Amino acid sequence: MGLQESGEMYLETILILSQKIGSVRAIDVGEYMGFSKPSVSRAMSILKSGGFVETDSRGYLLLTDAGREVAEKIYERHTLLTELLTRLGVSEKTAAEDACKMEHDISDETFAAIKKHVSSYAKK
Repeated sequence: MGLQESGEMYLETILILSQKIGSVRAIDVGEYMGFSKPSVSRAMSILKSGGFVETDSRGYLLLTDAGREVAEKIYERHTLLTELLTRLGVSEKTAAEDACKMEHDISDETFAAIKKHVSSYAKK
């Protein structure tokens, strides 16, 4: 099952929140993203049926291996693109917003080239 941008955003949010607060509930995701409970519930249902998210016996959200792989990929893109844009002189806020738009559409090939370029400058 291919994911749309919104699904990737939900997975990335679950990853970020799990790193910040540990156990993540759907309500935490909704509050973080500014989405309503019904919207989050529908998204979680789709992500569960796609094999990206599971719920434990206490109702906490858990990323499956497939979900974690997508979330980490998107989060890495977001982090690196934000860093690159801020190095170019873009404000932190704008860089983060623009990176969020770019992270979903950029090809693996282009991202790998950007990553290589950024790491070559980090070594200098």
